[in-house]
Amino acid sequence: MLFPVTYRVNAAGHIEVGGCDLVELARAHGTPLYVYDEATVRQRASEYVAAMGGAGQVLYSAKAFASPRFLRVVAEEGLGLDVVSAGELHLALKSDFPTDRIHFLGNNKSIEDLQAAYRAGATIVIDGDHEFDLLRQVVPDGRRAAVMLRLSPGIKPDTHDHISTGQLDSKFGFSIESGAARRAVETALQHPRLELVGLHSHIGSQIFALRAYEDAMDIMLGLLAQLRDELGFEPRRLGAGGGLGIAYTRDDDPPTPRHFVETVLHALTTGCARRGLKTPELVVEPGRSIAGPAGMALYTVGSIKDIPGVRRYIAVDGGMGDNIRPKLYGARYEAFLASGPDRATNGKVTIAGKYCESTDILITDIEMPSLKPGDVIAVPAAGAYCLAMASNYNGMPRPEVLLLRDGEATVMRRRETLDDLLAAEIF
Repeated sequence: MLFPVTYRVNAAGHIEVGGCDLVELARAHGTPLYVYDEATVRQRASEYVAAMGGAGQVLYSAKAFASPRFLRVVAEEGLGLDVVSAGELHLALKSDFPTDRIHFLGNNKSIEDLQAAYRAGATIVIDGDHEFDLLRQVVPDGRRAAVMLRLSPGIKPDTHDHISTGQLDSKFGFSIESGAARRAVETALQHPRLELVGLHSHIGSQIFALRAYEDAMDIMLGLLAQLRDELGFEPRRLGAGGGLGIAYTRDDDPPTPRHFVETVLHALTTGCARRGLKTPELVVEPGRSIAGPAGMALYTVGSIKDIPGVRRYIAVDGGMGDNIRPKLYGARYEAFLASGPDRATNGKVTIAGKYCESTDILITDIEMPSLKPGDVIAVPAAGAYCLAMASNYNGMPRPEVLLLRDGEATVMRRRETLDDLLAAEIF
């Protein structure tokens, strides 16, 4: 699934998403421009929820992309929310997201983070020993905060090193292998102001091989059996994280959300039965696989530079400021001419951004049709971890963001102005 579910080529030969002509949107709203197809967000979210049924809860990972209108769509589909900072929590609260569905994760939480999470009534996922001490200061005497513990199962999935998080050498969580996880459970159970409701793990992101989740679940359940036998503790919830990959290129063939949930759920239920464990509520936390396929980035072609026998550079009006992933992870994308996506290609080009960095390259050596200044290029699968990691590097305002549905384009986030760049400055 490279394109949003409503993608089509209209009578004008232009890309259309959500009933909206992307060339016309680029003309009306300017570029760089990010568009999200509401139907795709709902379809992906509902597939997760349907696959889970009554066996657990699906949380949307806000770090992939979050905006009030987007979060309301997610909430309407019955998802909970995974936040990792007081800022993400503040956005969720301002968006009227149901607080009983919010989990607060993240390593090195500050006392302000924990205070905000406790006030909101969110489930706090403890990531390190320091948080046990801070929570003594946050939770009033005589009260208990619902918490889970993030554990590291020692699994390194087949993904980029920078987005692998479940191995022993990770800044996240309590290691099962080292014995830190068992000690953390004992600490939580003895803590006078905490109610330990579950255990959580997350092994990485952009994962296609689901066997890694089965292996992680087996390790987690082995620990659960030990905790039952030695401490008499069985958690009500067990988090398997998120990380399901998406298609960024034509060659990518990721599992579906349903396949992901069914695989993890089967590993949980059969593993519990084999060990005589009570089956806890499963919690999964997809982000990329909901937001990613729904979003597309639109850019306008500017200068074109030919280096005979070497390379042809096509410069666009965005780049690493709105999508750092190619520079950060070596991420690969496809691109299409928005006014003629089916037009025959005319050779390889490299699509470069306008930022003052030699590595500001969006796509290297991609086959494209003939391009000229003013053409609009559409990049699919741009809905996750692009805007979420956007910056004002080089003094560039961040793009406008639209939500598309049934031919209507609603502004979710206006384009930043030059004055916005000075809002925090003291003159």
